[in-house]
Amino acid sequence: MIQKILDIHIHSKYSRACSKDLELPKIATACLIKGIDIVATGDFTHPAWFEHIKESLIEDSEGIYVLKSQALNSNDQINPKFLALPSGRQIPKTKFILSAEISCIYKHKDKTRRLHLVILAPNIEAVEKFNAELDKRKINRHSDGRPIMGLPAKEILRILLEIDERFLLIPAHAWTPWFSIFGSKSGYDSIEECFEELASHIKAIETGLSSDPPMNRRWSKLDNIVLVSNSDAHSLNNLGREANVFTFENENHINFKEIARIIKTGDRKKFLYTIEFYPEEGKYHYDGHADCKICFAPAETKKHHNICPKCKKELTVGVLNRADKLADRNEKDIPKNKFIPHKYIVPLREIISGVFEVGVASKRVKKEYDAMIKNIGNEFYILLQATDEEILKNISDKNIFSAIKNTRSGRVKINPGYDGVFGKVDTLPKKLKQSGQRALL
Repeated sequence: MIQKILDIHIHSKYSRACSKDLELPKIATACLIKGIDIVATGDFTHPAWFEHIKESLIEDSEGIYVLKSQALNSNDQINPKFLALPSGRQIPKTKFILSAEISCIYKHKDKTRRLHLVILAPNIEAVEKFNAELDKRKINRHSDGRPIMGLPAKEILRILLEIDERFLLIPAHAWTPWFSIFGSKSGYDSIEECFEELASHIKAIETGLSSDPPMNRRWSKLDNIVLVSNSDAHSLNNLGREANVFTFENENHINFKEIARIIKTGDRKKFLYTIEFYPEEGKYHYDGHADCKICFAPAETKKHHNICPKCKKELTVGVLNRADKLADRNEKDIPKNKFIPHKYIVPLREIISGVFEVGVASKRVKKEYDAMIKNIGNEFYILLQATDEEILKNISDKNIFSAIKNTRSGRVKINPGYDGVFGKVDTLPKKLKQSGQRALL
């Protein structure tokens, strides 16, 4: 059996507010540094990006692609400036799965709905057919890597199923206020309300950065829904900030059919765990109003009747509040050993930045990060598996070791995110309210 880390929702340089470095060779290199084995292509609906996919990738196994240069055992497309690996270490192949995110804005049941959907495709031919169907409907695929369309989510699912039943549709970041299936601003109160007679085809949802599995599992309507976690990365550095850990019999068993089966069934023998942001760090965890710097827990929002006490405008109701509203049981009542486990991480650059008290993009953080990758291993290995000895002998400050240990055990403090403002994690807190548990600042 072999373990693989998957990040199946990212973007390309053609999506709005995304880095121009998001090109396939650079993505492949960044995945090697992060420890991501299988990554989404993202944005296959965009004409220029889809051409880049077809020009750059070749099918390695059914529905799984690699860079053409890697298929020929050449690393000409891997820029060594982006790679910090010990000399002599064999460079593995980064595998790609065809994916896209689309934005559906439409009227349904007297309410404007705004949903983002992740689509996983079984092969290039299926993508070509789907893109052709969008063209027939006059969808502007050139405008954005994540195209906006007036088609209902159910209609998108119907189109996919008619083309190829192997397509997989997953509601993206399911609780985000503005653009998600359960969002407080424009979502639904159930999967069935959204997809109606096609609801049985929705097997999984993406939790998003501002929620975690325990929050989702408080709602029994999701008991038969698999929870996946992905980065939704808009830059190379954000790849893998959330991810999924699968096992396969061997390399020959890594194909689209098996990945889709594991996701659809939630096979706990093959789907080992998800890798999670601390949800408080997500930028929509709490309620609030960013312009007025108002950040409220749900109880405080209720006291103020959802109104900002400064400007008197309506607060943005966050993910925790929305999850509380739909929940029908307490966390302690979640069935034991029924669901896929999860582990929390704080990205390594953030940990180093917090220890040194400098910016994440500073030269000092980069120098330490590169040295750790070169001497210890990829980022996920460092965060989840590396031994105390491996870490201690390859860092310049022992506080980095303490911060990694605290992150693994949950001994962190967090200023919660709200209304588009990311939360801030303290991985070296002097005191916690309860030993071994994260606490809010």
